[in-house]
Amino acid sequence: MFKRTLLAASLGLAALASAQAMAVTGGGASLPADLYKSTVDGILPSNFSYAVTGSGTGKSAFLTNNSALFSTTGTVHFAGSDSILSGTELTNYNNNFSASYGPLIQVPSVATSVTIPYKKAGNTTLNLTSQQLCDAFSGAKTTWGALLNTTDSTPIRIVYRNVSSGTSELLTRHLNSVCSSQFGVSSTFTSARLAGGTLPSNWVGVAETADVVGQVNAVDGSIGYVSPDMVNIDSNAEVAQVNGKLPTRALVTQALASSAVPADAVKNNPAQWVPVFTNPAAGYPIVGYTNFIFGQCYKDANVAADVRAFITKHWGGNTTATAVRDHGFIALTSGWKTAVHDTFVSNTSGLNLDINNANVCNASVGRP
Repeated sequence: MFKRTLLAASLGLAALASAQAMAVTGGGASLPADLYKSTVDGILPSNFSYAVTGSGTGKSAFLTNNSALFSTTGTVHFAGSDSILSGTELTNYNNNFSASYGPLIQVPSVATSVTIPYKKAGNTTLNLTSQQLCDAFSGAKTTWGALLNTTDSTPIRIVYRNVSSGTSELLTRHLNSVCSSQFGVSSTFTSARLAGGTLPSNWVGVAETADVVGQVNAVDGSIGYVSPDMVNIDSNAEVAQVNGKLPTRALVTQALASSAVPADAVKNNPAQWVPVFTNPAAGYPIVGYTNFIFGQCYKDANVAADVRAFITKHWGGNTTATAVRDHGFIALTSGWKTAVHDTFVSNTSGLNLDINNANVCNASVGRP
């Protein structure tokens, strides 16, 4: 009896310690999920949870503090999203939650491409124009012969994200810039595709980034879009060139070269912190940032300290740079890192935007 009682007590203490250790709750985008969660080189601290739900659900969970969307309880402390917070989302948050929870912070985490994996027998050097991508993903061309001007009758099989996905938003933002009559911009692929109606019966929708490549490789004639973490970005046999360019580090970096750190006058506006790319003048054409969303104010001082420590770790130097590179992403420039850290941790510029700033946050204002 004593041993059973001691064992039960030990298990209870272990469970309590585990619950205390996992103090910071978040989730969202699947595009960077392996970078964030990997047991080998994930960049999130061990006491940060990350539920892989897609960007749309991640944003919603954070904005409304609805932890049930992450299949847990308690406060939602942060979210990951490749989908930028919209004007409507920001307005609704400010009207309904800002007075209680305090301002929110949206900052870029890493730069990313959207790659185009494919499987086509006899073709290991696929090179598509942006217009050809529009024709394939819209369903305007339904066979590879029609797309490539050959006699190949193999059906084009699209593998798309069937949830609200920032990867879809990044892709459709580029497609919209090239073929606005075929695509709008949306984190929901089927909404962005202006043709509407029933999708071709051979198309396949998947929920997570991790499912895309397996589905593409399962059937000849398939093509999809996915995080650079899931493919060899230097291999034309795995991913298509777009306008003659592979999503290599050099070409993605070239496309991102125009992004500028926001001026002090607009740093209090979360919308100003994430540059938008549609059709860059140089480099690989489908690029953007995947982002974090934090609160400025946390009632739990330990959570605030943990968030500040993570920002210092990820944006305060090069601690996470190797992991970022190994997962196929590109670290922010030193200028961007400094701007994030100095604004939201050290308050170097004196804008009072730093986590748990005493002029903004208090016992009655903060995420519970």
